Amino acid sequence: MAIHIEEAVEVEHALNGAAGAQTPEGVLRLDDLLTELRSYLPEDEAAVVRRAYNMAAVAHDGQFRRSGEPFVQHPLAVALELAKLRLDCATVAAGLLHDVPEDTALTLGEIEARFGKEITLLVDGVTKLTRIAWETLEEEQAENLRKMFLAMAQDIRVVLVKLCDRLHNIRTLEPFSIERRRRIAQETLEIYAPLAHRLGIWELKWRLEDGAFYYLDYERYQELKRLLAMRRETRERYVHHALALLSDELAAMNLVAKVSGRPKHLYSIHRKMLRKNVPFEEVYDLLAVRVLVDSEADCYATLGTVHRLWTPIPGEFDDYIARAKPNMYRSLHTAVIGPAGQPLEVQIRTHEMHQVAEYGIAAHWRYKEGRQHINEEFDVKLAWFRQLMAWQEEVGAEDFVEALKTDIFQDQVFVFTPRGDIKEMPAGAIPLDFAYRIHTDLGHRYAGARVNSRLVALEYQLQNGDIVEILTGRPDRGPSRDWLNVVGTAHARSKIRQWFKRQQREENAARGRELVAKELQRLGLPELSSIEPEALAAAASELRVASVETLFAVVGYGGLSPHQVVSKFGLQVPEVETPQILGTPSSPPTAGVTVSGVGDLFTRIARCCNPVPGDSIVGFITRGRGLTVHRHNCPNVQSTAERERLIDVEWGATHQQVYPITLRVESGDRPGLARDVTTIVAEDKINIVDLRVTTESGAATFFVTVEVTDVNQLVRLIQRIERIKDVSHVARDTSVTAAASNGEPVGAQ
Repeated sequence: MAIHIEEAVEVEHALNGAAGAQTPEGVLRLDDLLTELRSYLPEDEAAVVRRAYNMAAVAHDGQFRRSGEPFVQHPLAVALELAKLRLDCATVAAGLLHDVPEDTALTLGEIEARFGKEITLLVDGVTKLTRIAWETLEEEQAENLRKMFLAMAQDIRVVLVKLCDRLHNIRTLEPFSIERRRRIAQETLEIYAPLAHRLGIWELKWRLEDGAFYYLDYERYQELKRLLAMRRETRERYVHHALALLSDELAAMNLVAKVSGRPKHLYSIHRKMLRKNVPFEEVYDLLAVRVLVDSEADCYATLGTVHRLWTPIPGEFDDYIARAKPNMYRSLHTAVIGPAGQPLEVQIRTHEMHQVAEYGIAAHWRYKEGRQHINEEFDVKLAWFRQLMAWQEEVGAEDFVEALKTDIFQDQVFVFTPRGDIKEMPAGAIPLDFAYRIHTDLGHRYAGARVNSRLVALEYQLQNGDIVEILTGRPDRGPSRDWLNVVGTAHARSKIRQWFKRQQREENAARGRELVAKELQRLGLPELSSIEPEALAAAASELRVASVETLFAVVGYGGLSPHQVVSKFGLQVPEVETPQILGTPSSPPTAGVTVSGVGDLFTRIARCCNPVPGDSIVGFITRGRGLTVHRHNCPNVQSTAERERLIDVEWGATHQQVYPITLRVESGDRPGLARDVTTIVAEDKINIVDLRVTTESGAATFFVTVEVTDVNQLVRLIQRIERIKDVSHVARDTSVTAAASNGEPVGAQ
C-alpha cells in the first residue's frame, strides 16, 4: 500500500503561495500556460488560447500594474489558475481577455470578430460596469456583483473566471492603500470565498480566505502561523506514525487506500477556534489524516477500521456521503483519540468525491466527443442559485448583496417539510422564514408552526433535522410589522416590506397623479392626460423608478416631488418676466425664489415644513415680514382661510446653500443601528444637526435633522437609509418641523 505524506502544516499567505508554474524571477510566461493546457487540451484548442494571449499582450502593451510589473502578467496568471482547474479553452481564453474591454481601446465587438460569441459573452460577464457614474462606491460594487450573477445565470463559467481574477488580485494588494486593501479583503471574505465554497471549489476557497485573512487581521494571521511552525516537526512525526498504523490496519482488511496528511489552512483554524470557543491546542484538525478509497462501501468499511483502531470523540462524526452538502461535497468526517492520546481528525472519501471536493463545480466541466459536458446532477446542485436569481428581480442591488451575505453565504441548516422534502435555510432562520421560503402567500398567512409535532414560539431558531409544519390563518390575513424585527433572512424581510408598500400603492399612485397634474397646471403646461406614454416612461427611467405607476406612487408618498417629475417630461415652461428675490441679512440666503407679479419682498423658509429646492412650493405674504416659502402640501397652507395671500413662487438661484430637514426613521431596535444611520449620512457628506432616538417594545424611532442642498440629495439619502438592515420606513417628519415653528399658523406670519 502506498502511503503519501502531504503534511502542509503552514500556509504562506496568498502573496507568496500557490503562484503557479513561475520562473525563478517570478515572471509568468506563455509557455507556463501552454504546458498546463497541453496536459488535457488538444493542440488546436491550445492554439485558440495562444491567440487570445497575443491579443491581450498587444492590447495591454505599455500598461503596468501598481507593482510595476507588465499588466499582461495579471490575465496570464488568471488563465493559469483556470487551466489548473482543467477548464475548457473558451474559459481560459476569457481569462486572458477579461480586462481588455475595460482597460484598453479594444471593444467586445472586436473580440467577437476574432473569437466568436461564446468567449465574448464570458468576457462581458466578467467586465465591470465602468461607464456608469455611480453615486456611491457601495452602489457600484453592488451593481457589478449583480451583473456578474446575471451573467453567471447564463453561463456558470463567468464566475470561475471572476474567482481566479479575485485570487490573483488578493495576492497582489501590497502596492495599494491600507483602506483599499481592507475593503477588497473584506469583500473577498464576504462574497468571493463563500461563493467558491457554495460552488464546492475548495482549492480556491482556502486560498481566497487566507489571502483576505492576512490583510484583515495581520497580527492574528502571523500568530497562528508562528504557533503552527513551532510544533511542525513534532506534528510531522506524529502524523507519520498515525499514517503507518492506519495503513497497516487497512492492508490487513484488504482495503486499497491512499492515506495522506490533510493540509491545514490558517483561516479555517481561526474560524474553528472562534466557533467552538477553544484555544489553539484544542482544535482537532491540526492533526489530520485523509483516506481515499475506491467505493462508498470502502468508505464505511474504512470508518469502522478507524473506530476500531482509535476511540471516537463523541459528537465529532459527520456523514456527508449519506447527506451531501449543497455544494456537492461528500465525505465522512470523524475525530478520534489517536496515538499517545492526541486528538486526530480523519476524512474518508472516494477518489471521485475528492475531485469534487477540491474542484467542485469545475470538476463537472469535461470534454465528451469534443463538446463540454456537465454532469446530469448539475442543475439540481444549483437550486440555491436559481433561488437567488429569482430574488434579484425583486430587490435593489444593495439589498441583493445583503441577501447574498445573510441568506446564501452564511452557515446553513437542513430542515424537512411534513412530506419529507429537504429545505436548506440559513443558520438562525425561524419557521416564519421557512414559510416565506416555501411560498410568499404562506408567509403572509402565517399563524404559527409545529416543529417535530410541537408548537413553537415565533422566535424559535430552526435546527438540523427539524420537521416543520406551517399553520395558516384566513386567506385575507397579512403580515405584522413586528415580524420585521424577528425574521432572520433578507428574503422574508423583503417580502414583508413589499406587502406593506403594496397595500398603500394604489392610494399613493392616485395622489401622485393628482399632484403631478396640479404641478403641470401651475406651470401652464399641457394636461397630464396629453403627456405621451413614452415621455412618462422616460421620466420614470431617468429617476430610476421601475414603472410609470411606481413613479406616481413614489410622488404620492413623498419620495419625489411633483416638480422633479414634471421637469423630466422635456416640456418648455412658458417664460414669465418675474424678479428674483434673493436672501438678505434679515432673511436666510437659502430662500432664493422667483416670485410671480410681486417684487422687492424679503423671503424666508417656513420652519413648519422646511421646503428644499426641488419641492413644489407656494409663497405666503405675511404682514410686515415679507414672503414665507412653504411646501405646496404644507398642512398650514392647506388649512389657511386667507387664500388671497398665497402667491406662486419658484426656486431661483440657491448658491448651494443648505436646508435643515428632519427625517423620521422607523426600525427594529438592535445594536449598531444608530452607527449605521449616521455612517450613511456621513458617506453622503451631509451634516447632522440633531439626532434623537426613542425605543419601545423592540422598535426604534430616529428623528435625525440633516442639512441638504436640494430634494434630489434628500431622496437619495432616504433611499439609502431605507436599505439599512431592519429599517422599515423613512420619511420627512412634519411633526418635528411643525413643533420647531412653535405652532405659528400661516396667517400669523
